[in-house]
Amino acid sequence: MAYSVAKAADDRMIAVMAEQLRPREVTAVALYPGLVRTESVLRAGAFFDLSNSESPEFVGRAVLALAGDPEVAGRTGRCLVAAELAAEYGFTDVDGRRPTTARAHFRERARPS
Repeated sequence: MAYSVAKAADDRMIAVMAEQLRPREVTAVALYPGLVRTESVLRAGAFFDLSNSESPEFVGRAVLALAGDPEVAGRTGRCLVAAELAAEYGFTDVDGRRPTTARAHFRERARPS
């Protein structure tokens, strides 16, 4: 519960920051990665399904894509997902794969058999 409350606070903070920074033409977005293969995650790999995980570099590629987008200001105040940006901008992870968004993963699981 605490994690969800913290994420909701992050989302709200980005919305408020975007409005406060709009007069200065600053774009404020939240960027959410999926399961990132950090050292800690890899050590606990037996407890995680890493088949759709992301390298730490993947979210960096999302930042680069946003930074190079001349229309990025249209996203201000939004919460973005690295895997969704990869599909939109066409970048891949360091191993050439394109992880799917957790939202797509959960939609797939929710489909009736």
